[in-house]
Amino acid sequence: MKTRNVTLALPENLLRRLKLIAAARESSVSALLTMTLRQIADEEQGYQQARRGMLADLQKGYNLGTQGKIGWSRESVHER
Repeated sequence: MKTRNVTLALPENLLRRLKLIAAARESSVSALLTMTLRQIADEEQGYQQARRGMLADLQKGYNLGTQGKIGWSRESVHER
C-alpha cells in the first residue's frame, strides 16, 4: 500500500505518552495512529452503508399484512 507523509502537531505530553504506549506494544507512534485512524474510517464507512441500506428498506416499505388498511380502533387496542 502506498503511503504518504503528513505533518501532525501534538502536545508534548501526549506525544510522550504515545511513545510509551507504542514501545510497550512493540510498535511505533505512526503505526498506532494509522491503526486508530483506520478504525475510525471503517466505523464511519460501516455506519454510512448501514444507513443507506436502512433508507432503501424504508423507501421499499414493509409488508405488515394489512394491505394498507387499519382494521382496529384505538379503543379496541386499549381495552382492558
